[in-house]
Amino acid sequence: MPISRSAKKALRQSKRRKVLNLKRKDTIRDIAKKIKRLAAEGKHEEAVKLLPEAYKALDKAAKKDTIKKNTASRKKSRIAKLASPQKKG
Repeated sequence: MPISRSAKKALRQSKRRKVLNLKRKDTIRDIAKKIKRLAAEGKHEEAVKLLPEAYKALDKAAKKDTIKKNTASRKKSRIAKLASPQKKG
C-alpha cells in the first residue's frame, strides 16, 4: 500500500484511468464485433454505416493514449476492409 500522499494520489489516478481505458477498449471491441458479424452475414451496407462510430472510438482511444496511434490506424484499416463488399473476379 502507498504511504506518502503523492503515492496515494497516484494510486487513485491509476485506478480511475484503468476504468476509463477498459471502457474505451470495450467500446472498440464491441463495435468491431458488430461490424464483423454484419459482414459475415453479408449485410455490408449496415456494416459500412457503423464505420464512423468505430473510427470515432478508435481515434478517441488513440488521442487519450489508451492505444497507440498506429494500432488505431491498423484496426481502422482492417475493419474497413471487412465492411466493404468483396469484389469478385
